[in-house]
Amino acid sequence: MINIEINGVPFQVEEGTTLLEAAKFLGFPIPTLCHEDGLTPYGACRLCVVEIGKEPNSKLVSSCTYPALEGLNVRTASRRVIKARKMILELMLATCPQSKRIQDLASQYQVNQQRFKQEYDDCILCGLCVRMCEEQMMAKAIGFSGRGETRKIGTPFDVKSDVCRLCGGCMYICPACMMRCTFTEPSKAVCGGCQNLSPPCIEKEEFHDMMCYMSPCVACEIKKE
Repeated sequence: MINIEINGVPFQVEEGTTLLEAAKFLGFPIPTLCHEDGLTPYGACRLCVVEIGKEPNSKLVSSCTYPALEGLNVRTASRRVIKARKMILELMLATCPQSKRIQDLASQYQVNQQRFKQEYDDCILCGLCVRMCEEQMMAKAIGFSGRGETRKIGTPFDVKSDVCRLCGGCMYICPACMMRCTFTEPSKAVCGGCQNLSPPCIEKEEFHDMMCYMSPCVACEIKKE
């Protein structure tokens, strides 16, 4: 067994466990768009970043691909982590503003604007559809091609695939396709229709820069009463 610490909680996990799996087991929510149980980890969206190590030598890593290591100190909601996630969400909103899943995450993290050029519903290259087609449907009908700005998903040589069974698995799992947000003004990338309450900081000296990771937030529930 491997000893790690997540948000100040000592924990033992089996060798090969990822930080995302360990955090989920303890009940610490970590957002992700490219991860799905049953598919191989890919680490494309980077929303699942966590902070490991201690300052000033700490660093951000993708929790879905980073394995638990002996003595590792992990923080899932530090200010540095939250700042990185907000930036990633802004980029995703610029790429695919009508994805309800992305809009919901933006509301959850209080992202009220995006400062980048609007692409109007482009693929976010999370790779879920490619892995679904290959690993669950056993078809390999689609895949990645190109690099950088030219990277895209399609069939080999951009011709109709002979192995595609039209199962719809790629559309079912795609965060851009599964549900649409219905705002009507493309210039307003953040609809804010699902805006949540601002999470309070955790009032503990050792976690002075941690944001609330509880869902629903206990402090907010107490205030309602």
